[in-house]
Amino acid sequence: MVVVMSTTMLYRPLGKSGLQVSALSFGAWVTFGKQIGDPVAQQLLHTAYDAGINFFDNAEVYADGKAELVMGAILKKSGWRRSSYLVSSKVFFGYEDEKPNQTGLSRKHVVEACHAALGRLQVDYLDLYYCHRPDPTVPILETARAMHDLIVQGKVLYWGTSEWSAAQIAEAQRLCTAHNFHAPIVEQPQYNLFHRSRVEKEYAPLYQSPTGLGTTIWSPLASGLLTGKYHHGVPKNSRLDAPGMEWLRDLILKDPSAPKKLAVVPQLAAVAAELGTTLPRLGVAWCLKNPHISTVILGASRVEQLTENLGALDLLEKLTPSVMKQLDALSKPVAA
Repeated sequence: MVVVMSTTMLYRPLGKSGLQVSALSFGAWVTFGKQIGDPVAQQLLHTAYDAGINFFDNAEVYADGKAELVMGAILKKSGWRRSSYLVSSKVFFGYEDEKPNQTGLSRKHVVEACHAALGRLQVDYLDLYYCHRPDPTVPILETARAMHDLIVQGKVLYWGTSEWSAAQIAEAQRLCTAHNFHAPIVEQPQYNLFHRSRVEKEYAPLYQSPTGLGTTIWSPLASGLLTGKYHHGVPKNSRLDAPGMEWLRDLILKDPSAPKKLAVVPQLAAVAAELGTTLPRLGVAWCLKNPHISTVILGASRVEQLTENLGALDLLEKLTPSVMKQLDALSKPVAA
């Protein structure tokens, strides 16, 4: 992997494509249009851009389309050259009434959702367009053809998947090769110290395939577990305390493995302290040490959080093989 560095940011190729993506990126999930107001969203986006982040991640389902409306308005007013940033959307869950053709990966919904996302984001094209989940009710070939056509029309530049199995991605790539379609080049999976096997093992053959596979990973801090703030319950005004986030709180804290993971957090924090850094920075930097990670998507509801996580770039050289071995010994026994 050829890594390009600016004064503040690293840039990596997205898989085997020619697209350069900042090693840290910024996403709107569960914050834009819901947890934070528009002025804070603008501060966050500008802070990210000024730090060298060039990829902003979004999806039709985030705040039922409102996250894309908020981001689109900020991008429109920013004055930034369109060539200087990448913006994404994702299709599957829908954003309207969930009638039969308003969700899923049918050609109808893939195309209509793309047009709607372009309108909300106020851009002429999407740099990345993801299939947000696999759809067992729709032939992969139908979805692949729709994505190919959007690329040919100039409405999408690259397409990919999110939380697809390696077998499903490989089949999509095979079908695209057989039909001379533009193939998926990127997957957006969860990846962190506690959630590792899919990225490290299941996808391993895909990184070496002719098409290759870039990764734009989400939840590098395990939805906050790797910040240490949930070690003694859910604090007030935290993400898991926010109205409407009950589903995420239950998903994380009621998981049978949660007590074991929480027990490991102080030990990981001790490693961070030995390195003279913080646990969030350590968690993000650990993800970046994987050469198959194209970019780590950061989420934040405050500028201070984003600034804190941007400091992970300064930690990479301290994560020596011996430190990585220590982190593996702590996290692997409880990781999925």
